[in-house]
Amino acid sequence: MSTATIVHATPLATWRQLLQRLLRSTGGEAQALRASLAGLAAAAAVQGLALACVFPMLAALAGTANREPDGAAASRWLLAFVALALIASALRWRAQGFDFHGHMARATHALRTRLGAQLRRMPLETIQDKRAGELNAALLGNVDENFNYTLTVVNLIAQVLVMPPVLALALLTVDWRLGLALLLIYPPIVVLYRWRRPYQARGMRALEDAHRRANADIVEYAQGLPVLRAARCEGEKAVALQASFAQVERVQTIGQRKAAGPKMIFASVVELGLLATAAAGAGWVAAGTLEPALLAAWLVVLVRFSEPLANFLSYTNIVELVEAALDRIEALLAVPPLPQREPAHMPAAFSVRFEDVCFHYAGQDAARDAPVLADFSVDLPERGMTALVGPSGSGKTTITRLLMRHADPQAGRILIGGIDLREMTPDVLNGLVSTVFQDVYLFDDTVIANIRMARPDAGDEAVREAARAAQCLDFIERLPQGWDTRLGDIGARLSGGERQRISIARALLKDAPIVILDEPTAALDTESELAVQRAIDALVESRTVIVIAHRLSTIAAADRILVIDGGRLVQQGRHDELLAREGRYRAMWAAQQRAKAWHVRQAALAEQ
Repeated sequence: MSTATIVHATPLATWRQLLQRLLRSTGGEAQALRASLAGLAAAAAVQGLALACVFPMLAALAGTANREPDGAAASRWLLAFVALALIASALRWRAQGFDFHGHMARATHALRTRLGAQLRRMPLETIQDKRAGELNAALLGNVDENFNYTLTVVNLIAQVLVMPPVLALALLTVDWRLGLALLLIYPPIVVLYRWRRPYQARGMRALEDAHRRANADIVEYAQGLPVLRAARCEGEKAVALQASFAQVERVQTIGQRKAAGPKMIFASVVELGLLATAAAGAGWVAAGTLEPALLAAWLVVLVRFSEPLANFLSYTNIVELVEAALDRIEALLAVPPLPQREPAHMPAAFSVRFEDVCFHYAGQDAARDAPVLADFSVDLPERGMTALVGPSGSGKTTITRLLMRHADPQAGRILIGGIDLREMTPDVLNGLVSTVFQDVYLFDDTVIANIRMARPDAGDEAVREAARAAQCLDFIERLPQGWDTRLGDIGARLSGGERQRISIARALLKDAPIVILDEPTAALDTESELAVQRAIDALVESRTVIVIAHRLSTIAAADRILVIDGGRLVQQGRHDELLAREGRYRAMWAAQQRAKAWHVRQAALAEQ
């Protein structure tokens, strides 16, 4: 089904509810926003009173058959008009103080900070389901949409919903027919808006969703451009990105086409209603029951109101945009964090224990889908090296992610030093574990900043010592600006082995008692592998180490090897013990030895 045809599933909020949500999102700046909104409404009301002064002013200037023009009275009404207009301008200017005095900037900063804190609290399993561009759209686009348009749209809507009724009520004291005629324009406006609003909301959400997807595809395209160029899939051949652009165009086209008719009907109803009142006024003048000067003033008012009233639907589109932004923001803030048990504890030892752990990923059907881990129990000794081996998808990486508490198991528990992970604060747990991944993520910052992020309070000498132990000094000194060289997106300036050594330097600087190594040498050439292995030797000394390995020769010296298959622990022991008996490990070892022998034979044939 096209995004443009998806009906908005939740009930539409009333404007009062939307205002309450908007004020909640501003946090400590809510009072300033409330004052600005009230100021804009007051400015529109005062402006309506100012326009009401035009009627007696023109009547006094024109006079009647029975009354001479009264210049003094006209001057008084002109003075009242000017005074009220100045007051309206002053109120509107003061109301804009939410922008001018920095309240909006502080509110957007505070909201982004709240969203950032929420990202830190959210289970990483949930974040991994979201694309980087979508999070970027929430943190930047949705926050800006939430505030940047608020005062603008409120000011426009106040010109329609506040100023004309105030003028109409004032006109009741001048000529009740003119006041009533202006008030009678509003029932059709309300009916047409209520009819059209669900379609507006659906269209704006479809457009926002298309923009969000396109934003994610643009970020992904930019990050993957080297690969896309190599595969000749850039530009028009970038299928996913082109599909996103096409979807945005399709949603915009459908929205414009479907909105054109209702907007035309709405504008026609408004303008015909205003023209009808003008015609009625002309009839009253012809009948002698309305002064021509009042009709002239009425025509001035009609010219002033016709365009804002006709464009009311366009203004309310911005309201739907703000509500769509609030929906995204509130959905992100509503994701519950992993539970934290009280009181919190700090482990005194650093052994690791898994007790009867069962785990399904979010979205899996526990009754139908096989668990990623099932009844997994094991003790990992302190200051020992434990290797996790098994086929791809067997659950090795899930074990390490659960230890880092990216998610909680549905059954069982995980302990460090006898303390359940759920009894540790995130800061404590994050401080206990260092990780060196196969795919290293470096930030577009300097070399020294990328290493120091492991311990922001570390001095330059400590950072340099960690880099030296990680075998980094040789290539850092070759970089154009040395330690101050920016590494580019994902560390693009460095080779794979160099990125690995920066990652190990981070782990050394962090000095955590538990280290996870996710096959850090798998994709490296021989020279880089030797350098990284020396860095790893410095890292794992006197620590609790967990290694995910595919090449079994690299973990032959491990204190314990755990063989994982189908989410279950099927074998455990030392390398020699596992080779001595039938089982999964010996079969994997034999397969790798045959593969190695084949490569040796192929190399020998190539030399001949």
